[in-house]
Amino acid sequence: MIPEQIRLLRWLALGCALACADQASKWFVLERWVPGERVSVIDGWFDITLVFNRGAAFSFLADQSGWQRWFFTAVSLLAAIVLPILMRKMIDQPLACAALALIWSGALGNGLDRAMQGQVTDFFLFYREAWQFYFPAFNIADSAITVGVIILLIEECIQWRKAART
Repeated sequence: MIPEQIRLLRWLALGCALACADQASKWFVLERWVPGERVSVIDGWFDITLVFNRGAAFSFLADQSGWQRWFFTAVSLLAAIVLPILMRKMIDQPLACAALALIWSGALGNGLDRAMQGQVTDFFLFYREAWQFYFPAFNIADSAITVGVIILLIEECIQWRKAART
């Protein structure tokens, strides 16, 4: 059996790798696009665009005076501390640890953006022009958080069903 510390380090390494991929992708887009520029990847469905979000998900609180930068930076810092502790407590639940590592990586990636730039860099834009549907632009960190939350919900359902059977 692999010691607990090594298993935790593996999950943290996954989270660090995803946070680095997030930062690298943001750097790539920032170096090549100007704000608002769009490059079609799949015509009528998917573009790369450079936009910034001063708030949280779906631009929540983006129109505030600037206090939200430090609030969301503090939330990211808190997540960076608490999520590895939760991973350690749930080390025998690989699905939960994977979910927490994804959420942790997203908190790190977007937290770095907020701390250093005061805003989060977003660039994936999914839309369907014919339907006048535009999903808000997002990034790898946002995707990691979303997938992590979905996996965590699935894991909770699995644990709930196991408990209900006993």
